Formats: sequence, C-alpha cells, structure tokens
Amino acid sequence: MNVKKLAIEIVTPLLMVAAVWAYTASADSYYYPPLGDVFTAFADTWVFERLREDVLPSLGRLAAGYVIAAVLGVSLGVLLGLNPTLRRMASPVVEFLRAIPAPALIPFAILVLGVENDAKIFLIAVVCVFPILLNAIDGVAGVEPTLLDTARVYRIGRLDRLRYVVLPAAAPQIFAGLRTSLSLSLILMVISEMVASSNGIGYFILQSQRSFAITEMWSGILLLGLLGYLFNAVFTLVERRVLAWHAGARAGAQ
Repeated sequence: MNVKKLAIEIVTPLLMVAAVWAYTASADSYYYPPLGDVFTAFADTWVFERLREDVLPSLGRLAAGYVIAAVLGVSLGVLLGLNPTLRRMASPVVEFLRAIPAPALIPFAILVLGVENDAKIFLIAVVCVFPILLNAIDGVAGVEPTLLDTARVYRIGRLDRLRYVVLPAAAPQIFAGLRTSLSLSLILMVISEMVASSNGIGYFILQSQRSFAITEMWSGILLLGLLGYLFNAVFTLVERRVLAWHAGARAGAQ
C-alpha cells in the first residue's frame, strides 16, 4: 500500500511536468517560455550564481521571523489557554490585530524599522504568530478536565503538570498552527522582499518581471514552489516523530 501511495505521489507531478513541458514547447509565447529553458535558467541562476546573494538572505529572514512567531505564539497561547480571565481580556485585541491585512503593515514596518532585515522579519513574525497563538489557546483550553483533576489529586506540581499533561495534550493543535504559519512565512517573505529591498528571492522575481526576463522570473517561482514542498516535507517528518504517541493512540482507539 505504501508503494502504491509513493508511486501516486511521484507519477502525478511527473505527468503535470510532462503536460506543461508539451504545452510550453508548442505555445510559442513570450510569457510562457519552454519549460526546458526555465530549468536551464534555474540551474544557472539558483544553484551557484544567486545562492549567497538572494537565497540565503531570504531563508535567514524566514527562519528568524518564524522562530520568533513560534516562541511568542506558543508561550502566549499556553498562558492565555490556562487563564480564562486573561483569555477573555485578550480576545478583542487578538481578533483586532489578526484582522489587519499584512500588506497594510508594510508602510508602518518601513517607517519604524527601516528597509533592512528588521522590517521584513517583523512582518513575517506578526502574520505568522496568530495561527500558532490561536491554535495553542484552543489546544490548552481544550485539555480534558479529568486529566487536570487527576494531576491535582496526585499532587503533581504546576511545571510538571504543564510539561507532562497540558503540552502533550495540546501538541496536535499547536503543530497544526505551526504548519499553517510555515506556509504563511514563505508568502510573507516574498511580499516583504518586493518592497524597498535590494536582495532576496522576492526582489529577484519582481526585478525579473520589470526587466521582462520572463524565463528567470519563472525560475524564481519554481524555486519558491520547491522550497514550500521541502519545508512541508521536513515539517511532516518532525511532526510525525514528535507526535508519534498521538498517532498510536488514534490507531488504538479505532
């Protein structure tokens, strides 16, 4: 069964690549260059030439913003999830802030933090923190009361209760928020680099579009797709390892 699933996952992308290759080879369109040319531009541009200049700075900003969002989101989520009063007090503020579109924060970030890395990291962190925060709150607040009551009866300390009862029970929802934010971090990385930037993948794609270097532009888009796939694959491996107990519990309950 696993071999069949793996074959499906491999065959479907190959069929899509073949279809796009055939279409672009016969399209004779300036805006849809042959896929082979895009692959060639990808190898020439991203394997060596612009790896240090654009790819590494982009990944550094993404990692910094995502880590900040994860730490803040989980910490505040646990705090608010454990305290119903604080949760009610913070709810209007959280709902107000998360409703603000990310592009609307770009002028503020540039005005306050300038056009360097700080503004870009700020945008990534601010947008990514809310899915993690909300999922952490729901996960912690939804812990089975019986588990907490049992821990109190056995006089388990607060820190041990948090470590061995609350966090494991809330972990599936926390990881759901982390997965959502990982996709958002890639999107915000690109958006932040398209405004007042001098390097990065988003900057390169925008500059290629403005100079009508269409093949190079598509190679940048291809790189973003590959990065998104790679991030998701690595995250899935980590999630399965950390939540192996959860998958086993679900399988045993069925």
